[in-house]
Amino acid sequence: MSFGQGLTLPILRGQHPLMNLDSLLAAALDAGGIAGAVALIGNRDGLRDAAAVGLADPAQGRAMALDTIFQLASMTKAVTSVAALQLVERGMLDLDTPIGGLLPALAEAQVLDGFDAQGAPQLRAPARPITLRHLLTHTSGLGYPFMNADMAQSYGVGGMPAPGSLASITAPLLFDPGSGWEYGVSTDWVGLAVEAASGQRLGAYFAEHILGPLGMVDTAFALTPGQTARRAALLSRRDDGGFDPLPIEIGGGDMAEFEAGGAGLLGSAPDYLRFTRMILNHGSLDGVQILRPESVAAMAQNQVAPLRAGAMGSIVPALAHPFDTFPEMHTGWGLGFLINPETGPNGRAAGSLAWAGIANSYYWIDPASDVTAVVMMQFLPFGDPGALAVLAAVERAAYR
Repeated sequence: MSFGQGLTLPILRGQHPLMNLDSLLAAALDAGGIAGAVALIGNRDGLRDAAAVGLADPAQGRAMALDTIFQLASMTKAVTSVAALQLVERGMLDLDTPIGGLLPALAEAQVLDGFDAQGAPQLRAPARPITLRHLLTHTSGLGYPFMNADMAQSYGVGGMPAPGSLASITAPLLFDPGSGWEYGVSTDWVGLAVEAASGQRLGAYFAEHILGPLGMVDTAFALTPGQTARRAALLSRRDDGGFDPLPIEIGGGDMAEFEAGGAGLLGSAPDYLRFTRMILNHGSLDGVQILRPESVAAMAQNQVAPLRAGAMGSIVPALAHPFDTFPEMHTGWGLGFLINPETGPNGRAAGSLAWAGIANSYYWIDPASDVTAVVMMQFLPFGDPGALAVLAAVERAAYR
């Protein structure tokens, strides 16, 4: 099956493409006024269907293709979580040992306890140290300044630091570790823990232990010139519904002070489907074992009960809308994924794993139904209603 000018991907032998996925995707994009998207639906055995529709770069008139490369943003987090669990398996990291012994900056972390009359943050010692488990489950107390007003105020008059700077992941804790759930920079610190434990840069570790073995040839922190030519343009939606170019690097790009395990990868939808299929196959793909089955089971087990995970605010509407995938459910979080405890409105079964990237890229992994899908767009703000409608249309198609 060939789409646009990109890859040719085989549909599973003995199966047929889902009826009119191209048409369904095109209609959803048109209804949302969105330039283009790539959608792939697979299972444990391989690809069920694929569609690449619209434009990857409206300014150049370049068509979307299956091998178009996107800023994965927070879809990086799952890859970083797998890397950390590989090191847990090897005894090089521990889930419940204080991480400050490996990352001294986190040993010194203080909890934000309000602001004085002049607006200066008031700090206190945490009730307990931060662990790798806290970081993987977003219960460390670390947040994102564009989602949390208190964290943003803690930076002072200088405002939010530049993406990819160490300052951007260094801030007071919003609560004692383990006592709340707040989405944020925790996984960037997981990436730094992987580097400290392995002695490798994060990208080199990924290439040797995850991306290379899985054949994810178009995924990296930095692209070759040929790959750069296949990048989707990042866009920003205007108030009138149109789009403007937004030439920013979510992970910091060439100016980054570290390889951001929370946001820095670029990659293609076919690559990421290989990663999600590995999770669906209990840690292995095409005869290559990436994680032990028991590690994948831990990733899929709710680690934060009785806390509820997944709801995110926003104080910068140009970047993100407030977001909650399943507002009617008491969603949980494993060691890297959101977990829905009930069947979703568009078909995914209870116990499915999911997350997303800020530029409106999404995925889910449904072990009970043997379904996984990747839907990639490339524009802000995150949680755009049109983008969510595209995701919902693909999900309904996957279970039709």
